[in-house]
Amino acid sequence: MTTTTLTDASASVSEVLRSAGPRPPRPSALSTSLSFGWRALLKIKHVPEQLFDVTMFPIMFTLLFTYLFGGALAGSTTAYVQFLLPGILVQTVVMITMYTGVTLNKDIEKGVFDRFRSLPIWRPSPLVGALLGDVVRYTLASVIVLILGLIIGFRPAGGMLGVAASIVLLLVFSFCLSWVWTMIAMIVRTESAVMAVSMFILFPLTFASNIFVDPQTMPGWLRAFVEVNPVSFLVTSIRSLMSGDTDVTALTVTTVMCAGFLGVFGPITMRLYNRKT
Repeated sequence: MTTTTLTDASASVSEVLRSAGPRPPRPSALSTSLSFGWRALLKIKHVPEQLFDVTMFPIMFTLLFTYLFGGALAGSTTAYVQFLLPGILVQTVVMITMYTGVTLNKDIEKGVFDRFRSLPIWRPSPLVGALLGDVVRYTLASVIVLILGLIIGFRPAGGMLGVAASIVLLLVFSFCLSWVWTMIAMIVRTESAVMAVSMFILFPLTFASNIFVDPQTMPGWLRAFVEVNPVSFLVTSIRSLMSGDTDVTALTVTTVMCAGFLGVFGPITMRLYNRKT
């Protein structure tokens, strides 16, 4: 009796599956990554406080450093903002990349990524999608800094083309750098630990750089670090693009560093992600 019932049930399931038509094709890597990117943006919609770091911090940093150091270092805020704004743009966006790791660690702790790994999708798409969603945040921060800079007197000699190229370079660098924080998110246990480790790395990179002053005035030991700092190369590249006089050497080094971040930390992150329980 039981065997007959099970056989009938199996036959019914088979008939339903046949009548449902062919199985839908497996989604592409691009479509799944964009879907997870949209998920990241929807989280911002439901928790708009997440935009605080890309709206208020850029305004605060730009105004604070311009009017705090402008008169002392360049004689006037108008003169100093021409030097500072490309650097403060880099600092603002690079500093908020750490929230990629914080958000990712939170999802891991909630068990969401265990469900993602069971789906028939391209394995890296949850991570790539989260990073693509953050690129929107980086773009918003960049636009805010540029608009504020124009209001207080910044005038890029490179024109709109130079500014657009600078933003693209900054977004690419930030996307590649974010893989460092995704790796850290896979290693440490809590989101507060992710933030602590990220800040420990980011503070020397952003403040011990050429963002605020020319390295020529620094002590030799500090200047040696500043001149090989990845952020310094990025700032030099963006300054040159915005001024209309491209520094090919700095741009090449920055591009190689982007490839290095992605090529080294991307595979490490995926290995840790696949082994995460």
